[in-house]
Amino acid sequence: MKAGIIGFPSAGKSTLFKILTKAGIGPAAQSLKRGRSAVGVATVPDPRLDRLSALFRPRKTTPAVIEFLDVPSFNKGAAAPEIRLGDFRNLDVLVHVVRAFDQDPLPQGDVPGLPEGNITELDLELILGDLTVIERRLERLQKDLKKMKSPDLIGEDALLRKCRQWLEQEKPLRSLTLSGEEKKRLRGFSFLSEKPVLHVLNLPDSAAARIPHLAEFYRLKTLAGQANVDMTAVCGKLEAELAELADEEVEVFLADYGLAEPGLVRLIRTIYRLLGLISFFTVSEEECRAWTIPWGTPALKAAGAVHSDMERCFIRAEVIPWNVLLEVKSLSAARQRGLLRLEGKEYPVQDGETIYFRHSA
Repeated sequence: MKAGIIGFPSAGKSTLFKILTKAGIGPAAQSLKRGRSAVGVATVPDPRLDRLSALFRPRKTTPAVIEFLDVPSFNKGAAAPEIRLGDFRNLDVLVHVVRAFDQDPLPQGDVPGLPEGNITELDLELILGDLTVIERRLERLQKDLKKMKSPDLIGEDALLRKCRQWLEQEKPLRSLTLSGEEKKRLRGFSFLSEKPVLHVLNLPDSAAARIPHLAEFYRLKTLAGQANVDMTAVCGKLEAELAELADEEVEVFLADYGLAEPGLVRLIRTIYRLLGLISFFTVSEEECRAWTIPWGTPALKAAGAVHSDMERCFIRAEVIPWNVLLEVKSLSAARQRGLLRLEGKEYPVQDGETIYFRHSA
């Protein structure tokens, strides 16, 4: 899974990137200074995997990971020509860091500096970038259609005009209803405003108590209800301090601010929710590992996530919820007590299940 961190200057996105990926001063930081994107990997915290690993004591424990791309900041009003589409081509989600640490106390009335204004402005930049791509492609299509009016070209022309009309209303493509075939046609364009977006409000430490009530405090209820959009918040300065603490100190530090968990844990969980992702586990004395798949993935495809041979030679999946496995202590005990279910290739894997794939090779 790949996520792009985007935002306007001074929003705190590079700080968030460094905390997520533990990228200090080094090549990643230097690439940002030269106006290039930096790439880093963040592990996905999962207490379930930790507990399974403590039970099986494997030689290796492998959590799921997210690859984050820190994209150079957009300059307001000039994003369209600056956007390098290659940076965005394979991204699954955009993480938009929104500057909100100046809003304490919260201003009254319609203030341009409120998060909603920044969110709307950045969406407009993405829309302008997509319009630029569409206009260029439509010009080329007109030339091609003069030479040959093929059904594919005619269909592409009609679809792009439909998208252009939507974008000209200053609406992102993620809110446009498209058929499966239309989405397939657009996939190669990697339109920016079509990608799901997670808005991350960067709050001052004093606003930590507002996090459970973001939509109400910052007047974002309408935005929160949009398709393919979610939101969360972090206190960037606080998270930077957390990153420096030993594990045993983190809980006390969070309690002082009335928080149940680090913001980065909440951020990653929200990405999973936005994209409709779940985790399943494979366990052995060699390795305990978490695997990320979409909700509703059949057992056959889940086996393919582990190894292509398992999908090709799939026989059955032995399935047990992670917490039940913890109770009985081992897979052999689960088999003896009839707690391992045998499921076929069409079985939809559920979040938190531990699976042993039977295959013929």
